[in-house]
Amino acid sequence: MDNTLTTLIRRQLERYPSERPALWQRDRDGRWLPISWQELARMASSAACAMEILGLREQERIAVFSPNDPRILATDFGCFANRAVTVSIYATSSQEQVEYILRDSGAAILFAGTASQYEIARKVISRVATLRQIVVYDDIERDADDTTTLTFAQFLKLGEAATDKCRREVEARTARAVPDDVATLLYTSGTTGEPKGAILPHSCFDAAIEIHHGRLTSVTDADTSMCFLPLCHIFEKAWTYYCLDTGVQVYINRDPRAIQDTIREVRPTCMCSVPRFWEKAYTAIQEKMSRMNAVGRWFCARALKVGHRRNLHYKRLGLPVPRLLEARYRFYEKKVFSTVKRAMGITGGNIFPTAGAPLSNGIVEFFHSMDVNLMIGYGLSETTATVSCFPYVDYEIGTVGTVLPGIEVRIGNESEILVKGPTVMRGYFNKPEETAAVFTEDGWFRTGDAGHFDENGALVLTERLKDLFKTSNGKYIAPQAIESRLGEDKYIDQVAVIGDRRKYVTAIIVPAIEAIKEYANRKKIQYRSLEDLLKNSQIVDMIASRIDALQEGLASFEKVKKFTLLPREFSMENGELTNTLKIRRPVINRRYASEIEAMYA
Repeated sequence: MDNTLTTLIRRQLERYPSERPALWQRDRDGRWLPISWQELARMASSAACAMEILGLREQERIAVFSPNDPRILATDFGCFANRAVTVSIYATSSQEQVEYILRDSGAAILFAGTASQYEIARKVISRVATLRQIVVYDDIERDADDTTTLTFAQFLKLGEAATDKCRREVEARTARAVPDDVATLLYTSGTTGEPKGAILPHSCFDAAIEIHHGRLTSVTDADTSMCFLPLCHIFEKAWTYYCLDTGVQVYINRDPRAIQDTIREVRPTCMCSVPRFWEKAYTAIQEKMSRMNAVGRWFCARALKVGHRRNLHYKRLGLPVPRLLEARYRFYEKKVFSTVKRAMGITGGNIFPTAGAPLSNGIVEFFHSMDVNLMIGYGLSETTATVSCFPYVDYEIGTVGTVLPGIEVRIGNESEILVKGPTVMRGYFNKPEETAAVFTEDGWFRTGDAGHFDENGALVLTERLKDLFKTSNGKYIAPQAIESRLGEDKYIDQVAVIGDRRKYVTAIIVPAIEAIKEYANRKKIQYRSLEDLLKNSQIVDMIASRIDALQEGLASFEKVKKFTLLPREFSMENGELTNTLKIRRPVINRRYASEIEAMYA
């Protein structure tokens, strides 16, 4: 049986013999340029030969430390041709994190993206015994004493000049490839503790891609996808492989900060993302609607009411839409929804898979009311991404969809979600004790997430078990659920709920600064600085009243009683967020200890 990823390019060359694009990249002038399947095949073939020349052995590891770049995929497929293993490192990782992953994985070659990654690579190469070669994607000025680095262009030339003997060896390795070969070590970003390398053999990707072909029946080679999340994130990695196997043309977004402009230029029909993207989009739309006059606000509210009824009461359930309702919806689609989607760059959208953290029901319903198909799902690095996701019909808002065929889920002790199936990892690299700890005696993977099945068989995710905390009154609190609620508000950007072994629940809140400033101008509130504004009693009272409204329906012990407004957002650079934008609670608790203590004084 051939490995899907090992033979992917060869199969697509037979399917698309013309100059059909596989990928698109932006040049320095901002133009989008295609990379055909033939060009991608040439790069991957040259990369494979160059790796063999540099002494890479079968099942040896290479590491990629770079922002998103088409050359990452050429590197991956060159690695697979050699039966070698890829190791992905987030471009924002610190020197200590990079060194740890390189040493733990025993990587032999490190592919660095830009000058900043090259600088770190140079510092760690002398400290990692197995690392013998650096390859840099960008054309940078190398250190004068650097004898271990090639640019990617030089690396490809090395492969292009390969002897017939070298090419035959690569072909022989490709022919020996089997599903049990390890494809990648996926290091978890980790909200606590050191990263662990999930061992994902080719069989995991074989199964994941086949399962998704069965579930995602609307995705065809007529679609386009925006590669927005880091390619070292299992969600984007597995999704991009699936897209390439389907023939979807993939646009590579290099700078996450430019994503809004990039989407408007490309107008992708598909894009996987984390909830943070849709939360920001929702806040921006709400902010624009709030600036409308009373008639405009009423018109938009009416449009959303009609869209909600049509898409959630009928289309969601696979029921025929009444003709009058459909006519009303078409009117509002033309007058309201198409304008919003055009501004976002998602006209003609097919599906937008979304996972990685909770997204509030209100935001999900908002976008579905506009017929933006947020396909909410659930998965982990250890399960080759998706465990469950919304089906096309009969999906339930508030769930993470139904379990994919071929994958089994059961609910264990403390409501923990347990998974078994062909997409589950083999274990953690070099960590037998940690591996044993995450598998039950009968072979089920412990996800660390709590949940249950609803009456319709959909999986409901309630909380990350290690995030659960207990107040001093003995009440359990699920902070993510509260954070998701509060994050709906247009004046609230980020939230960290506090209260472990405390008398009551509090929150550190990063407000939506521009929205707060606009409110201050409208209310003629005078202030000298941002810090001064966030301490203003009118601002604090306004946020408090909105928090009270958002918490309606929560038990008294769950409600945020006090909060602190921060003048800057949580960031990866400060260690407050993981590379997948999850809150690192221990860091938040340490960094804002004085603010937290003041709320309990």
